[in-house]
Amino acid sequence: MRCCLNLALILLASTATAQDAEYLGQLTWSDPRESFGGMSGLEVSDDGLGFTAINDSGTMFLGTLERTDGQITGAAITAEHALLHETGRPMQPHEVDSEGLAIGADGIPWVSFENYHRVMGYPDPTARAKWLPHHPDFHKLQNNSSLEALAIDPHGTLYTIPERSGDLDRPFPVYRLKDRTWDTPFHLRRDGPFLVVGADIGPDDRLYILERYFSGWSFRSRVRSFDLSGGDERLVLETKAGQFDNLEGLSIWTDAKGAIRLTMISDDNFKFFQKTQFVEYRLP
Repeated sequence: MRCCLNLALILLASTATAQDAEYLGQLTWSDPRESFGGMSGLEVSDDGLGFTAINDSGTMFLGTLERTDGQITGAAITAEHALLHETGRPMQPHEVDSEGLAIGADGIPWVSFENYHRVMGYPDPTARAKWLPHHPDFHKLQNNSSLEALAIDPHGTLYTIPERSGDLDRPFPVYRLKDRTWDTPFHLRRDGPFLVVGADIGPDDRLYILERYFSGWSFRSRVRSFDLSGGDERLVLETKAGQFDNLEGLSIWTDAKGAIRLTMISDDNFKFFQKTQFVEYRLP
């Protein structure tokens, strides 16, 4: 029965409007510092030449991107900061596992965490976190599978999505923080084994979500987009098994020619046999 259900869910994916993105290229990136790796959240600057990233161990990286003919050909870290607790102390192991990253118009980075389920702000990445209230659902979320994706709209409204919905046929809840109050304005359709790992709101005011499927041997990734009521679903891209590593961070921005770009970064889980990759697509 579950097999038939999975097949039905996969067939339902065809109901999404297709919007094929153009593949631009990838860069495999390494750095000798001990803190490097586990990249799970990404924001690219408006000019495409700077980035902010976070990893699973609670470190925020600031860096630059080198481009040749618009394609990423190099990356370098210019600063790193260990994220602090709201009291100003270093976070304990169970408090880290930072996953989602969103930077609003005011430049403040917001981070979601998937072990101790919460969202925190960092007006100064070297100072203590800015506390936010919790949605009542947060304490019921599954450890290591909760607030994986985070996005912010131009008005400063935050949206966060857990990695797992609780069942193969259960939609993903989207939690929204507006005026310091959480609600759940809509849910996003789930297709079987695909799990939410990243999100961003594009310059077209659409919510883009990055999803991952791990077969046990390789990763498949895809990006869907929705309007901000959870409707008008579009399938933007879907990769082949093993085409890229474990893509988890997603940033949507506009290049100098006015095209929307999707820049992603992979989480190597601090494993020597995995890779940190920048992968980039462009909407036609």
